[in-house]
Amino acid sequence: MADFHQGGHVATLHNLRINSEEDLSRELNAFASSRKITLILPSLFSELEGEALPNIIDELNKVDFIHRIVIGLDRATEEQYRYARKFFSRLRADHVVLWNDGPRLRAVDARLKELELSPSEPGKGRNVWFCLGYTISRADSAVVAVHDCDVVTYSAGMLARLVYPVANPTFPYQMSKGFYPRVADGKLNGRVTRLLVTPMIHALAKVLGPQDFLDFLADFRYPLAGEFAMRTSILPDMRIPSDWGLEIGLLSEAWRNLSPRAVCQVEISDRYDHKHQDLSQEDATTGLSRMSVDICKALYRKLAADGTVFSEEIFRSIKATYYRGALDLIETYFNDARMNGLHVDRHVEEQAVELFANNIIQAGNVFLENPMETPFIPNWSRVHAADPDIIAAMARAVAEDMDDYK
Repeated sequence: MADFHQGGHVATLHNLRINSEEDLSRELNAFASSRKITLILPSLFSELEGEALPNIIDELNKVDFIHRIVIGLDRATEEQYRYARKFFSRLRADHVVLWNDGPRLRAVDARLKELELSPSEPGKGRNVWFCLGYTISRADSAVVAVHDCDVVTYSAGMLARLVYPVANPTFPYQMSKGFYPRVADGKLNGRVTRLLVTPMIHALAKVLGPQDFLDFLADFRYPLAGEFAMRTSILPDMRIPSDWGLEIGLLSEAWRNLSPRAVCQVEISDRYDHKHQDLSQEDATTGLSRMSVDICKALYRKLAADGTVFSEEIFRSIKATYYRGALDLIETYFNDARMNGLHVDRHVEEQAVELFANNIIQAGNVFLENPMETPFIPNWSRVHAADPDIIAAMARAVAEDMDDYK
């Protein structure tokens, strides 16, 4: 059971299992009468055929405080979009499905390309960005939450705990970030957080010197969690990456735009598992290898924007410092797992660390070779300034798709 320990910049709200899910839901229903809550589900079509999403729908049907569910559907043909409409028709809540690859939203994207405001690459970040734009266009919600569609241990209580800190009008929080133990099937999971992000933050602080931003990141128990909620008033000015650096990018924006006292992390579950990515040692464009490169680039971009000067020598020092620290952590994780009856394959863990160490240099080379790369998708305030009709055009496109493809 968690305790009430607090430290650092970010408030930690625990799940002590004293307040029941029913109690939270009753309060949220009261808040939602005047502060509507929208849920965003970024989804690949392939996830409709997985084991997690049917249970997620069943759990969401237990919830009364959700005003609308916005589903961003990627990699879907017309036939698959029609199938998705039927698949999600079981939802009790009002919902829309954004067909991101359909002709109407592609036409909206073409207008954005003409303005040089289109997301640079497909991915979760682009999907979430379009869903946020649609949510802004409706202008009827005070809170928006986002979570992934591959959580096999999903429960309605996860959503209640995620949105409560930003839905409660007496709380000061503008953003909440979910966290949870990454344990399933007798194994210790969460490799990218444990073996890359945590030792990488420590290495950056050692090589570059103490920085408040790195302290801020270090406060998060699971910075790569795909579950977060925000008050909609901050959405127009949020810039997000289109690649795997989405979660780190969002925390960077929270640090830039908000007081640390306006950000919290909340323990949403004591049991969590989702689809696991392959390490992908042979292909740096997929799996955890691609993810690690994108995360490192996101960190470098943020630190460079704050005035840090990088060079090949600095990246080599970061790699060496990271590698030693990560190997030490493997020992700690192994001992912690053994005490709790969990399995950790030390050989596989060291393979991951070796891959991540090499990708620290690869990400640094990409960063140095392309200093003019635009790291973030433009925020919706800029899009509106460039073309005031674009958000309304998106809403029309979604509505027409929903009418035409049933």
